Amino acid sequence: MKSFNTEEHNPSTAESGDAYTVSDPTKNVDEDGREKRTGTWLTASAHIITAVIGSGVLSLAWAIAQLGWIAGTTILLIFSFITYFTSTMLADCYRAPDPVTGKRNYTYMDVVRSYLGGRKVQLCGVAQYGNLIGVTVGYTITASISLVAVGKSNCFHDKGHGADCTISNYPYMAVFGIIQVILSQIPNFHKLSFLSIMAAVMSFTYATIGIGLAIATVAGGKVGKTSMTGTAVGVDVTAAQKIWRSFQAVGDIAFAYAYATVLIEIQDTLRSSPAENKAMKRASLVGVSTTTFFYILCGCIGYAAFGNKAPGDFLTDFGFFEPFWLIDFANACIAVHLIGAYQVFAQPIFQFVEKKCNRNYPDNKFITSEYPVNVPFLGKFNISLFRLVWRSAYVVITTVVAMIFPFFNAILGLIGAASFWPLTVYFPVEMHIAQTKIKKYSARWIALKMMCYVCLIVSLLAAAGSIAGLISSVKTYKPFRTSHE
Repeated sequence: MKSFNTEEHNPSTAESGDAYTVSDPTKNVDEDGREKRTGTWLTASAHIITAVIGSGVLSLAWAIAQLGWIAGTTILLIFSFITYFTSTMLADCYRAPDPVTGKRNYTYMDVVRSYLGGRKVQLCGVAQYGNLIGVTVGYTITASISLVAVGKSNCFHDKGHGADCTISNYPYMAVFGIIQVILSQIPNFHKLSFLSIMAAVMSFTYATIGIGLAIATVAGGKVGKTSMTGTAVGVDVTAAQKIWRSFQAVGDIAFAYAYATVLIEIQDTLRSSPAENKAMKRASLVGVSTTTFFYILCGCIGYAAFGNKAPGDFLTDFGFFEPFWLIDFANACIAVHLIGAYQVFAQPIFQFVEKKCNRNYPDNKFITSEYPVNVPFLGKFNISLFRLVWRSAYVVITTVVAMIFPFFNAILGLIGAASFWPLTVYFPVEMHIAQTKIKKYSARWIALKMMCYVCLIVSLLAAAGSIAGLISSVKTYKPFRTSHE
């Protein structure tokens, strides 16, 4: 195979910002010398929905059961507004100093470096990439749980609902990892649109199935006991459980909307006309509105169906057993969605490492060279040996971690609590203040600071609830089983 140096010909190296310094009219590139962006608000919306609507949508009935009708639905609406509000601030920071004509920033860290600088850049990096790594491990576990649920559903159908249908997660984690090794060779975020659209369709499908099954349960008259304040102390839970689970539920709802970890990377896929910040704001409105609609339906109808005994997940915790074939299909949709969602969260990690390596070792052929390969039905595809080795190694490591720590999803709640406040609230607000030069102690400045402090308190309480949940998960964990408390 003939190799060529990516310093001259590699589009993915151009993604690192090092390949071109002057726009070449003979090449299909933007003004910054990178491969011409073709994304629209529609593809950005698909990326957002893929990142936001995870299988956690099916656990919102449990969250509302802990909080009750009033607090549960109110908190859902409040955090949908906060997420959209701060996402518009972050979208305006993609270019600096002017949101329309300024210099592009390609990553969240670049944005923070442009507007805030100092140690805050490192804090952003730790919060962002720690969260992204945690999510990829968590998605490996969740996908395997959904695939195991397919086998268990068939087993329950054949042998009865009380049968012992224990199935190991490990083979399914391995299969998920193999699929991700292949998909991880997609060069960059710009090439993920088809995968995100497919994943978004899958998320709509399983959420709709969950809603439909809950509606059927309510229509059939088999509803659980609900209340304005949720689970009752002394009846459903102890006083301590009520407190910790309420904290955890508030955190679950807040984190369910967060996509700031990948917002800048998504915005960097948009074409420059119309202005990227306007297109991104439209995409955020569509994405957050769509997710809020599904969240309220899943959460409220699910709570109406199951009451204070709502399971942690409609489908994998077997809130429903029949029709088993529909349960199987919904769980398969979850797994397919997570295949795409994994890539949405993994690509910023891949790009970060590859950018560093290209910059630090520009003469290393292993890192900078690519080899054209003809792939059946796909045409010519450029293979980078460094990308192949590094990305495959990352997938293998996350898969092994998922196998070693099957209760990692409980840890993920703690990671979410630690990253939600700085990435979704603090940095967007601080950069907005710096960009628009809001006067200190003005009414707007005070209001923004108040929102920051309230969200910080929510994150701390959610972290406390997550720690309590983690301790409970470790104590009750049973190897090779998919059920969880």
